[in-house]
Amino acid sequence: MNINATLFAQAVVFALFIWVTVKFIWPLLQDKIDARQKTIADGLAAAEQGRKSLELSTRQADEEIRKARERAAEIIGQAERRTAQMIEEAKSAAKEEGNREKAAAKAEIDQEVTRAREQLRDRVASLAVAGAEKILRREVDARAHGELLDAIKRQL
Repeated sequence: MNINATLFAQAVVFALFIWVTVKFIWPLLQDKIDARQKTIADGLAAAEQGRKSLELSTRQADEEIRKARERAAEIIGQAERRTAQMIEEAKSAAKEEGNREKAAAKAEIDQEVTRAREQLRDRVASLAVAGAEKILRREVDARAHGELLDAIKRQL
């Protein structure tokens, strides 16, 4: 065996191997590599699109939260104003009720005073009649002297 022939045969087999690899295997590998690169590029583009979409959604959510907080503050302000108004209305109603009760109590007191005066007049009239009866030592007819007693009551 000759080293030259072996070397030459190995060179031919190696060249044939390179040609088969370049002709049949390399295009398949290149297609797979290109497909993988396209998949990676699409994934990166989708990730960038997702990042932009997330950024936009975050801004929109922040804006909605800000609007909701403003609306909540407005509602709280309205509730506070309504509460103050209701308190003022309740105070006014309580004052009016107090004034009505005060007037009713005053009217009742006036009636009681009038009744007491009438009772006092009646009592004074009967005491006057009793006193006069004792002074005169005779019986005074209250019915006969009703006008006289009424006049005395009016004077008292």
